[in-house]
Amino acid sequence: MPLTLTNLTSRLIASYACEGGINHLDGKNLPSKHAIGEITFDLLRLLFPGFLDERSIHSSEIEAVTVALLASVVGRLGNEIRKSLEYAPPAALANADLPAEARAITLKFLDGLPEIRELLQTDVEAAYNGDPAAFSKEEIIVAYPFIEAIAVQRAAHRLYLENVPLIPRIMTEWAHARTGIDLHPGAQIGTHFFVDHGTGTVVGETAVIGNHVKLYQGVGLVARSLAAGQALRGQRRHPTLGDRVTVYAGSTIIGGDTVVGAGSTIGASVFLTSSVPPNSLVVAEAANVKVTPKRSGESYELDYQI
Repeated sequence: MPLTLTNLTSRLIASYACEGGINHLDGKNLPSKHAIGEITFDLLRLLFPGFLDERSIHSSEIEAVTVALLASVVGRLGNEIRKSLEYAPPAALANADLPAEARAITLKFLDGLPEIRELLQTDVEAAYNGDPAAFSKEEIIVAYPFIEAIAVQRAAHRLYLENVPLIPRIMTEWAHARTGIDLHPGAQIGTHFFVDHGTGTVVGETAVIGNHVKLYQGVGLVARSLAAGQALRGQRRHPTLGDRVTVYAGSTIIGGDTVVGAGSTIGASVFLTSSVPPNSLVVAEAANVKVTPKRSGESYELDYQI
């Protein structure tokens, strides 16, 4: 039988009936990933005025530009928050006027942007002071993926604390896809945070990170086990890093009971499952790697640090 549009449609509709768990038909209108991506970019424009626009913004016009952008974000974000609340209304909002609540949450969130900017100022300083390859703070903002990732996380964290469903995670996954840095909106992150290089770094939902903490690429602050699945919801699953902790590339720190004391350094490729006291140095032990050539059958050993 030749493939036709009618045949293709019939097969796909049949799959909708069989695999219903990945359909969303006749349900509540979910927040739009595309719309939230555009809103998130406009939030970055509000947080870093003049850095993400195609033309220069003069100080004489900043008020008019900000008013217009805020008005646009208020309407669009309020609409997406309304859809989120209708999809999964928090218990505290039972029988509430959800459109009015959505607008109130939106305005409260936008009122917090100056405080988020204060935190981001410390992150930019930490990145510039901690990276001799940085030419300027302007380069940090326009070129470093970390700044985009932490800016979105700090914004999404405010909505997470307001118990807004779906949107905070959509925001941070938007940033994750663009930067390679996965910072859950639930994570508590202190001032002067910096992720150098960043690719593959993961910070889980219940992680707590102190002030002046520096992570490198491939670092994971993750749960010890997810075998219990949804039974773990709401429990502390991810580690705590004290102030002035540095974690080098490829290290994994596991578990909600694991605390890395202030001033400690975790070396590269460490797999840490227990707490360490303040001012500790944690490194992986030396390992032997044995290489056996397939043709000759000869073997020899290489010793190197991992």
